[in-house]
Amino acid sequence: MSYFDIIKEKFEKLKDKEDLLILSIESSCDETSIAIVKNGREVLSNVIASQIEIHRRFGGVVPEVASRNHILAISSVLQEALSIANISIDQIDAIAVTYGAGLIGALLVGVNFAKGLAYSLGLPLIAVSHVHGHIAANYISHQSLKPPFLCLMVSGGHTAILKVEDYNKFSMLGTTVDDAVGEAFDKVARVIGLPYPGGPEIDKLAKEGEPTFKFTVSNSLKHTYNFSFSGIKTEVVNLVHNAQQKGLEINKADLASSFQECVTRELAEKAVKACKNSGLDSLVVAGGVGANSRLKERLNKLCDENNITFYSPALKYCTDNGAMIGSMAYYMIRDGIGLAEFDLTAKPNVELK
Repeated sequence: MSYFDIIKEKFEKLKDKEDLLILSIESSCDETSIAIVKNGREVLSNVIASQIEIHRRFGGVVPEVASRNHILAISSVLQEALSIANISIDQIDAIAVTYGAGLIGALLVGVNFAKGLAYSLGLPLIAVSHVHGHIAANYISHQSLKPPFLCLMVSGGHTAILKVEDYNKFSMLGTTVDDAVGEAFDKVARVIGLPYPGGPEIDKLAKEGEPTFKFTVSNSLKHTYNFSFSGIKTEVVNLVHNAQQKGLEINKADLASSFQECVTRELAEKAVKACKNSGLDSLVVAGGVGANSRLKERLNKLCDENNITFYSPALKYCTDNGAMIGSMAYYMIRDGIGLAEFDLTAKPNVELK
């Protein structure tokens, strides 16, 4: 019997094991995170080594710098995660890791570390989509949440409306035809001189302003569930550059508020419309932009008006973290999917569904 045959036998037995402890690794961008998750819902530890201060001086994530810092941090993050969970590594049932989407070099650090760990411990290795992990963050924050439901995925790299039919069954109803909404937030933040990461800075500044500028999104997509954010991003850039050339001052708080109002209206209205038309009564938000206070406010209001229950992860699970990967891996194991061989490699892009 080959080594991998032995691992497959262990994996098959996990489907029926009463309690599962999963060690999960996330390194898709600029945060090194390792978590210990029990049965997909209980987080025993979730350690995050953030690189925000390192990349802030550059105005955004520098891929090579991110990769090097993942290498420096990952071993100590592992030890801290085990210590906080108060367990030994031989109590772990499986290793889970984000294999995509994300920065290829950053992903490779996590994937190769996970492969080495799984091999040395003789444990199944579970390859998890970063996107699906963001959806699973809601299972941690809402113990009673179960599919089916609609998901508004809003992150730095993805914007989509997904129908979550079961824990491992997704269908995409709409997506962005150009920029992800998180990318648009970051670009606008840079143009008006806000530090990285731009999304939280725009959210904060918008509270001090009024939506006095009138921005629009593409009318050509109004009868679809698709999004386009390149146009509004360009509008903001041109407005700022033209004002600079004329020596005019622009109220940055009003600009941030106006941009945020336009974008969050588009996201919330289409998500609620898709939820109603799909015959679903639950809507979740997932991804880093799900932390935006105005987006959550709009979704709460629209869902309440349409008898839809709205869910969003706790703030600490909106951004990249290992716990969401461990939660998703649990449901993959229960369905007998996701077992990776040791030729697993990182992928910069993955399918949303």
